[in-house]
This record gives sequence, C-alpha cells and structure tokens, in this order.
Amino acid sequence: MNSVRGLLAASVISVQNSCFIYPACQKCFSRLVLDSRRFNCLKCGCTGEAKDASYRYRLSLKIADTNDLFDITVFGSCLDPFFGVTAENLQRCIQDLNQLAGETNIDASPGALVQAVETCFIGKRFIFGV
Repeated sequence: MNSVRGLLAASVISVQNSCFIYPACQKCFSRLVLDSRRFNCLKCGCTGEAKDASYRYRLSLKIADTNDLFDITVFGSCLDPFFGVTAENLQRCIQDLNQLAGETNIDASPGALVQAVETCFIGKRFIFGV
C-alpha cells in the first residue's frame, strides 16, 4: 500500500450513497453487525448491547479536479460541522423520524436529509486529505 499522503482540491460531482452513518466499533472503527439486542465486530471481535453501539459518519463522494474523477469516502467527526451534530445525535434523529414515518428500514435516511446533503456538497469545492 502506498503511504504517500497529500492534499487534493476538488469539486463534488455526486453523493454516492444515501446512508451517511454506520454503527462503528469503538476499537477498530469497522462496521458492526447489529441485531435487535446485540452488536458484533467481525474484525476485532468486540461485542455489546445494540443500544450501546456507537455511530460514525461515512460519506461516499464522486469528486473531480481539473484532470480526473475520483471516488472518495470521508469518515468521522470531520463531518460534524457540515451536519451540525455528531453522528450519534443524527442517528437518533433519523431513528425518531423513521419511527414517526413508519419506516421499517432502520438504515434509511429521510429524503429531506439526502437532499440537504446533496445541496451542501454537490458543486462545492473542498480540499481532501488523501
């Protein structure tokens, strides 16, 4: 794996997914497997109660600089200022909204949130650490 790091100034062309939050292992940040009562990390073996699962931002974007297109994923608390809340708090809001709407897919983001994220990012230029 190449360990060269740098900065890339690029514009966001599209948001690649509509699920911006995932249940994350507190030890290794891998995606947790959740059932109704428990969570399990397949990478490091961490387990616990589902109600204690932590959440983390994961925003997949298609970006372009002056020459190339890239797929990039932005993780973690660097997205807090854009969403205005931590991933934990946004997950609670999404759960509450989905419950009010009768949505059964617990990973579904409300359409208004997807539209707001697209409006916030698409067409804007950012500096990405890669």
